[in-house]
Amino acid sequence: MTMRADNISLHLSGFDLLRNISLEVEAGKVTAIVGPNGAGKSSLLKVLTGEMAATRGEVFLNNRLLQDWPLLDRAKILAVLPQHTLLNFPFTADEVVGLGRIPHNTGLAKDTQIIAEALDLVDASYLQKRFYTQMSGGEKQRVQLARVLAQIWQASHLGEQFLVLDEPTSAFDLSHQKLTLDIVRELADKGVGVVMVLHDLNLAARCADNLVVFDGGVIAAQGSPEAVLSEALIDRVFGVKSIIAQHPVTKRPLVIT
Repeated sequence: MTMRADNISLHLSGFDLLRNISLEVEAGKVTAIVGPNGAGKSSLLKVLTGEMAATRGEVFLNNRLLQDWPLLDRAKILAVLPQHTLLNFPFTADEVVGLGRIPHNTGLAKDTQIIAEALDLVDASYLQKRFYTQMSGGEKQRVQLARVLAQIWQASHLGEQFLVLDEPTSAFDLSHQKLTLDIVRELADKGVGVVMVLHDLNLAARCADNLVVFDGGVIAAQGSPEAVLSEALIDRVFGVKSIIAQHPVTKRPLVIT
């Protein structure tokens, strides 16, 4: 089962934001999307999740057209963490993470347990009773990550589950960047399909099974990090001279600029 974009194009306000994009996000795999600012990465995620409708092409979720899924059922198998989440109400962390349990009918006791476990997983248990409006940017992002994790915490009879993350590590320090990638890897190993936008090529190379490079609304390259990352591609897409080495621990490509 997959999340699949078939020949997606997006035309908005006189601009072609996406052009003829075909992409498959496999269950149990991590797909990382990288590219310069304005390349179309976030626009693709919005189309994949139904936030925006494609001008042309179709999106399929578990072999069913995305728009044919009832919203409640879709929410049980597709969780989305946008780049920016506006929440200005004085909810506690518990209450914010609890929003991820709304699609489910598992009862207060079970939901309370899942909320606590999700906050613990992202190293945010100490925030349980703190108001969201009083948290730092990194703390808010960890609570929001816990929310989407709680949403797909349990396997669903509706099919494979998918997690969509738009720059999930942007507000994190090094330790929480590593923690997030470890969580993503663990989810994929349990069968969840993960697709996320990252700006850091080395973070992407470290965690991705499939690396997709965007440039000007099209896919410039995709495949394993070892196959995709080259000095020529980084120069062409990002305009940066680099050296590609091997990470001494992970053995993944290491981009040195």
